[in-house]
Amino acid sequence: MTDEKSADAPKREVQTIYVAEAEDGIRLDRWFRRRWPHLSNIQVQKMARSGQIRVDGARIKPEGRLTAGAAVRVPPIPDDTSRQAGDAHTLTERDIAFAKSLVLYEDDMVIAINKPHGLAVQGGTKTSRHVDRLLGAWGEGMDRPRLVHRLDRDTSGVLLLGKGPEAAKRLAGAFARRQAKKTYWAIVIGNPKPSAGQIDMPLKKTGINDFEMMRPADRKDPRAEPAETAFATISRAAHRAAWMALRPFTGRTHQLRAHMAGIGHPILGDPKYGDDKSRELSGPLKLQLHARRIELDHPRGGKLIVEAPLSPEMKAGLAHFGFDPHEGDGEDPFEGVRRQR
Repeated sequence: MTDEKSADAPKREVQTIYVAEAEDGIRLDRWFRRRWPHLSNIQVQKMARSGQIRVDGARIKPEGRLTAGAAVRVPPIPDDTSRQAGDAHTLTERDIAFAKSLVLYEDDMVIAINKPHGLAVQGGTKTSRHVDRLLGAWGEGMDRPRLVHRLDRDTSGVLLLGKGPEAAKRLAGAFARRQAKKTYWAIVIGNPKPSAGQIDMPLKKTGINDFEMMRPADRKDPRAEPAETAFATISRAAHRAAWMALRPFTGRTHQLRAHMAGIGHPILGDPKYGDDKSRELSGPLKLQLHARRIELDHPRGGKLIVEAPLSPEMKAGLAHFGFDPHEGDGEDPFEGVRRQR
């Protein structure tokens, strides 16, 4: 592998990318198209069938399913000829300064950033500004950090990155084995009863691309994916809304949003999973979901614990309902809570 650090390096080098927790079960060809929308199905099929693409060192068919934490060998990706040369990868000084401003914690193996609301983690056909692109602020090739999990575009908060393939592999493995303790804050409509408990509700994907949603599914449905979330009420605004702590024990796409909607308490500001009542109560508020805290083993030993300060969107929600931000401080509301299945 070359050590060249030019802006074009990512297109010429073989990369190893780890499958994110939320991507567990995705088809290989779809995984590629999400990252490089300009690739045709024929190009992906050719790379897979010729052995240029490998998963954990083995060949895989284009329709093969990926598992969270798997290492995908990505061959040099052809240029997107629909863009001018350099546009897709060259970062400006302003881009670099913005990327660095998001850092909550950094050492020689890990970077933790505070992802803002509205910033996608990865690109798509209509998304050119995203976290994955901004990682070039730390360098290219072996110096480029790796994504090890994901957050929805409109969810703010802690996002971890691995520095180098070994760190990324260990972090991704922790997510795949459900060893990462993630705590989210959310404001939902109404007051869930009981005030604390666990949601064990399988989910299945419906729709495609921007219209993709997760819906409750029967356990016998072959498309159903196990999904479990613990919840605890931090504070209430009378019977109108509740400030919740949420802990996902599985990593399904949109899991927290789908689960809270599934028990009749959609997260406020959610245009996809909200209902008429929650949209009316939300008013101008944006999605009230924030990845507050993450705890897991550091790749070289010991514990890594990172907290993200409240986003402007979450601050607006707490202020709107009169919640005291300090009410969420203190002990872990999920201490001793374990996955049921």
